[in-house]
Order: sequence, then C-alpha cells, then structure tokens
Amino acid sequence: MSSTRNEPFADHFDVCGVTADGASWLASAGTYPRSTLALWRERPGAPVILPCGSVFDVLSVPAVFGRRMVDRLWEEGPGSGPVATFRGRMLLFAAPGTAQRLPSLLRWEEFGRTAAIPPLLCHGNGDAVTVPPLLSPAPPTSCDSRWLVAPDTRHPWLPGPEILLWAAVRAARAAVRISIFPPADQDAKVYDVSRRR
Repeated sequence: MSSTRNEPFADHFDVCGVTADGASWLASAGTYPRSTLALWRERPGAPVILPCGSVFDVLSVPAVFGRRMVDRLWEEGPGSGPVATFRGRMLLFAAPGTAQRLPSLLRWEEFGRTAAIPPLLCHGNGDAVTVPPLLSPAPPTSCDSRWLVAPDTRHPWLPGPEILLWAAVRAARAAVRISIFPPADQDAKVYDVSRRR
C-alpha cells in the first residue's frame, strides 16, 4: 500500500490505535486482502470476519479471566499481541498453530493444577473470527467490540501456546483466594435466634 492509500485511514483512527500497517496485517489473513482494505476505507466502523490459521490464531476467553491473563502477560511476561473484546469475551491473537497445541497443554496442566481455568475457545485453521472495526464507535455500543491492544505493524509479535498456557495458569492462581477459615459446613442447621423468649 502506498502512503497515499494510507491517508484515508489516518483521518479516521481514534484511541483504538489501529494503524494502516495493522489494518494491512489483519486484511492479509483474508482471501481478498485488497477488498477488505477497500471495505475498511469506505466503512472504518464495520467489523469484519477473518479466517484464522495462516496469519494468526485467536484464543477467546471470558472477559474477566482474559483481563487477568493480559495483566499477567504485561506485568510479569513478554506482553501480548493484539487483543480485542467481542460480545463479553476477550480475543487474544496468537501465533498460527496455537489453537492446535494449546488444548493438549491445558489438558496436561489439569493433572497438577489447583485453580480452575474457565473454558478457553481456540480458533485456528478452518475457523473464523469477527474482528472489531478499525474505528471504535463514539458512544460505546452494547456489544462492546473494540481493540484493547490494537495491531500497529505488518508483523506484530504473537504469543505461542506455551506463553498463553503460562498466562492462563498465572491468572487462575491469582483468582484463588486463600482463607485461614475452613469452609462452612453445608449441612449445618441455621436457627432463628430472634424468636427466643
């Protein structure tokens, strides 16, 4: 893409941070990248469905757990690749092949884990995901589809399955609260002491 073609994007971008190079990277995942870029030039507020597996895989996690994972990646690890929200879930863009490898790593981790990892959806070869628009709507919409870490280069760093497993385990362990009190007895009887005479 020449710099003159990038100019329409530059006028529309807001704090979401998607650059022309980031848009080119996203579009390269599709069968017709130029058509995707043309659509975004005309409608930068339109979400697009892109295939996974060749340029990126996507890990879809519940929003709260995803936030914990991203926090671990940035506070204790190497950072994250692009991250978006879509319909109450967080989408973590990962290296191609992650969707194939991560489920077996998660099953292996279950043998020794003490904290619960919620269901993680791995989208890879043969799957597609809806990516947020390049331009976030001025008033946030109810579906809340937006970029949290926007793609800003033609070759963004993408975490692999081992890094995402590490982040998931750390996030699950951080969510566990340790108590010095034993759990309440579920069969205990409760008496109404207000009726004492």
